Amino acid sequence: MIEFANLTKRYGKFAAVDNLTLSVKPQEAVALWGVNGAGKTTAIKCLLGLLRFDGQITVGGCDVRRQGRAARQLIGYVPQELAFYKEMTTVDMAQFYARLKGAPAARIAPVLAQVGLGEQGGKRVGALSGGMKQRLALALALLGDPPVLVMDEPTSNLDTAARSQLLHLLLEVKRGGKTIIFSSHRIEEV
Repeated sequence: MIEFANLTKRYGKFAAVDNLTLSVKPQEAVALWGVNGAGKTTAIKCLLGLLRFDGQITVGGCDVRRQGRAARQLIGYVPQELAFYKEMTTVDMAQFYARLKGAPAARIAPVLAQVGLGEQGGKRVGALSGGMKQRLALALALLGDPPVLVMDEPTSNLDTAARSQLLHLLLEVKRGGKTIIFSSHRIEEV
């Protein structure tokens, strides 16, 4: 499903990622683990086609450089730093993302329910807790029903309880057939 072949990303003489080769099979979950600054986010940004790199990355057989749009359509992405329109409600935000992704509006309620936000539809995003915002980000990534979910440090700003809930939710998503790549600096999460 995802292939990294000799991925290298340099910033000047510094190699942020050096010769990474990794194969992720369909419906497999893989953690990119390492200390802060180890290159996890850089590898993810290369996967998303956001950075130039040496080597090759394919998603579902699509070369990230030559077929970037097709590759990105296979990916739902949750960034490390979340940015939402705080005045919008949870449902408004989901409707906005559904339109951007060409996803049917009928997917919104089931996806919000799947991540535990079914009862929070009328709540302003700015009033959500950190854990609920992370769940919303996951819901938005899943709206287009992509086969691949990529999450960059999804638990970094969560307390212990919210972290545990999110990791449990990711296991459910994986059981639903998604291929998952997530980064973490916490060994207990991988």
